[in-house]
Amino acid sequence: MIKLYTHPMSPCAQKVRIVLAEKGLDWNAVHVDLAQKENLQPEYLKLNPLGVVPTLVHDEKPIIESSIICEYLDDAFPEPRLNPEDDYQRSQMRFWMKHIDVKLHPSCGALQWPLVMRPSMMEKSEEERQRLLDQIPEKPRRERQKRLVSMGLEAPDVVDSVAIYRKTILQMEKALQQHEWLIGDQISLADICMAPYFQTIYQFGWQGMYADCPKVAAWFEKCSQRQSYQEAVSSDFSEEVLADLRNKGQEAWEVIQRHLKSMN
Repeated sequence: MIKLYTHPMSPCAQKVRIVLAEKGLDWNAVHVDLAQKENLQPEYLKLNPLGVVPTLVHDEKPIIESSIICEYLDDAFPEPRLNPEDDYQRSQMRFWMKHIDVKLHPSCGALQWPLVMRPSMMEKSEEERQRLLDQIPEKPRRERQKRLVSMGLEAPDVVDSVAIYRKTILQMEKALQQHEWLIGDQISLADICMAPYFQTIYQFGWQGMYADCPKVAAWFEKCSQRQSYQEAVSSDFSEEVLADLRNKGQEAWEVIQRHLKSMN
């Protein structure tokens, strides 16, 4: 009945998996190997013309764009409700979700991509790399990945990404001083959509990005201890996988620290 085309380290796929777990829904996973660009294969592009994960297929109908998928699931399976009934809170939830999609997601990609996707691309010939990158449907994403392949963590995208992450963290700290979760005293899709972007920080050992923001630290601890998060995200990261990611993140942290200091 429900099929999800997914990848363990995709924050967009993670947030959909959390919603599925919160709802207690049964679903089937189809792994899409992003490092090998399976997301650009013709059969996948028929389902998702943007060539990204996740794609949800429900009753044989594909739904794309992770935030839309999350709201779709909350409408189709309304218990427990993750979309607040209060009109103002719902507007604030969507504000956070839009910020995540438009600003934080590309920033996360710029920080994570050089560490987990670039190595596989660099094993290919220059001709093969360019052929695969040229298939990316959206120009901004295509050009960003070309820069990240060419320059790695020295790409200008990384500087901007660190700044966006830091500003997001400070905005969250302010909001969390007012209530327990991002928009109120109940968890909502705003929190579920945001949490995977802190999984990225956690898995690479970059918690120093919010070391001076105790409310944010406590918020992510609450998110990550929920059963839904444990099932949907944490279960994909064994101790061996985390050790490898933290090793990769150590060198990158020096670059991130340098950019953080330049903001002060």
